[in-house]
Amino acid sequence: MTSNTATAGAAPIAAPVAFRRPSRGFWHTVGRRLARDPVTLVCGFILLTIIGLAVFAPWLGLDDPFKMSMVRRLKPFGYQGHLLGTDELGRDMLSRLIHGGRLSLFLGFAPVLLATCIGGAMGVIAGYAGGRWNMVIMRLIDVFYAFPSVLLAVAISGALGAGLLNSIVALTLVFIPPIARIAESVTTQVRTQDYVEAARATGASALRIIRGHVLSNVTGPILVYASSLISVSIVISSGLSFLGLGVSPPNAEWGLMLNALRQAIYVSPVAAILPGVMIFVTSMCCSLMSDGLRSAMDVKA
Repeated sequence: MTSNTATAGAAPIAAPVAFRRPSRGFWHTVGRRLARDPVTLVCGFILLTIIGLAVFAPWLGLDDPFKMSMVRRLKPFGYQGHLLGTDELGRDMLSRLIHGGRLSLFLGFAPVLLATCIGGAMGVIAGYAGGRWNMVIMRLIDVFYAFPSVLLAVAISGALGAGLLNSIVALTLVFIPPIARIAESVTTQVRTQDYVEAARATGASALRIIRGHVLSNVTGPILVYASSLISVSIVISSGLSFLGLGVSPPNAEWGLMLNALRQAIYVSPVAAILPGVMIFVTSMCCSLMSDGLRSAMDVKA
């Protein structure tokens, strides 16, 4: 894993924060910095290409990803129009990889999005309210740090059973604690700033202060950290499918494909590693884009 991913069992470190309301000029500067980062641009192009292929897969004129033929098992590249050959059941590998990206990417983005909304809200409430609310919420969050993230995902998926929905629930529960920690840490610092104290002195309600002053400073660090979890989510969800705790056959999903093809690695090694290559490339692009976004939003740089 890259350095920006959460270490199992360890509390994440909040990104540096400039305690001021981000202006339009700030976001313009962030966009200009991203445009000057070649690594981020290349990774963004690759990731957008993969996402575009996955989203528009049904309209690309590809072979049926579920059509089997024992005669065409494990054929090489270019065999009878199959650009990347066929898998262990004679299904087109290119079609399976592109359609598999739909579920793999969904399992990468959906849990992180849900965890960002839930964990972010819990962290902001705990950080702004303080006192008893902070103690109750953060002690509940601390319980999850007793388990490594991968082990926790496996345990929850094993308890709930295999399936797409259960995988989303398991991954969401894994990612809520670190995001809540980030939100609570930044909110605790923001609530002591002069402009928050001034707004409180004018009689502004807590909801209005959070919406107008706190969220503008908390959103950036949360989004930067959440973007780094997308690559982790893709890897863990693929691992769950590989272990039989995620997406069930005959659905096309990269981790599930990797498990099905592992027995054919000596017969057709290239076909066996293709799903792994897709997992690696996609997760690496997400990680590098997260690094680029963190650097672009560092106003002190």
